[in-house]
Amino acid sequence: MALIDSVLNLVNKTPKDPDAPKLPVGSRSEREAKIKDKAGMVINVFALCLAVNAWYGGKLSSTVLNNTIKANDTYSFYQAKSLKQTLAEQSLYEAKKSGDKVRAEEMAAKIDRYENEPKDGKKDLMIKAKALESERDEAKIRSPWIGYASTAYQLAIVLLSASILAVSMPLFWGSFVVAGFGLILSLNGLFLWIQ
Repeated sequence: MALIDSVLNLVNKTPKDPDAPKLPVGSRSEREAKIKDKAGMVINVFALCLAVNAWYGGKLSSTVLNNTIKANDTYSFYQAKSLKQTLAEQSLYEAKKSGDKVRAEEMAAKIDRYENEPKDGKKDLMIKAKALESERDEAKIRSPWIGYASTAYQLAIVLLSASILAVSMPLFWGSFVVAGFGLILSLNGLFLWIQ
C-alpha cells in the first residue's frame, strides 16, 4: 500500500508532507528536490530499458553460440554420411564390376538412403545446417546494435545522476535525448531497419 501511495504521489506531484516548510522559490534546494522527484522514477524506467536490452543481447549471444555449435555438429554428421556414401559407392562399383547384382542393389539403396533419408539424409542435413547458419548470421547482425543501445542507456542513467548532483535541468533533459537514441538503436537491433 505504501508503494502505491509513493507512485501516486510521484504521478500526482503532491508534496510528501503538506505541513513541511516550503523552500524559497528558485533556491538550489528547491530545484534539487524537483530534479530528485522527477529523476527517481526516470532512472527506474531507463534501468528497465537497459535490463530488457541486456536480456535480448544475451539471447542473441546464445543464438550465435548455440547455432554455431549445432551447425558444426550438423556439418560433421553430413561429412560422416559423405564418407559412408563414398565407401558404399566404392562397394557398388566393385559389385557391378564383379557382376554381384544383389550386392549392387544393396549398395545403391544404401547410397540413396545416405543422400535422401528424411531428416538425416545429406540433403536435409545441408538444409538444416544452412538454416542454423542463417539464424546465427542474423543474430550477429543484430547484436552490435543492442550493445550500442545498452551503452546509450547507461550514459542516460549517468547523465540523469549527474543532473541530480549538478542540479542541472539541461543534463536532466539531455538524458532523455540519449535514452531516446538508445531506444532507436534497440528498435533497429530488433527490426533491422539499418544493417
